[in-house]
Amino acid sequence: MAFKLVISEGKDSHQIEVPAAESKQLLGLKIGEEFDASKLGLNGYTLKITGGSDKNGFPMKKDVEGPRRIKSLLSGGTGFKPKRDGQRRRKTVRGNTISDDIVQVSTVVSKKGKKSIDELLQADEE
Repeated sequence: MAFKLVISEGKDSHQIEVPAAESKQLLGLKIGEEFDASKLGLNGYTLKITGGSDKNGFPMKKDVEGPRRIKSLLSGGTGFKPKRDGQRRRKTVRGNTISDDIVQVSTVVSKKGKKSIDELLQADEE
């Protein structure tokens, strides 16, 4: 399955459509892990996974192990924003491991390459 990879670099963000053949390298990675982005066309860049969402829009949560989807009682954080103090709600969240059900992966740049991401993406389009 193809991913949408969202790369945050300071105040700028870029979105890349990763084909199914290249998305296999992301399967099994967890939130917080880093990977080399040179296979995705970003030579010299290292990206850190910060989150994502599955095909039904449920967010990934760092403290839920595995690729499963669960209903968890949340009092704030990823997946629920309480309106008043002490409010809790049972919400569905996805685990911290990337699987075939994930469609969007959010990342942040942890190591920059020689060229900017804009230059590398322009070269890919041509």
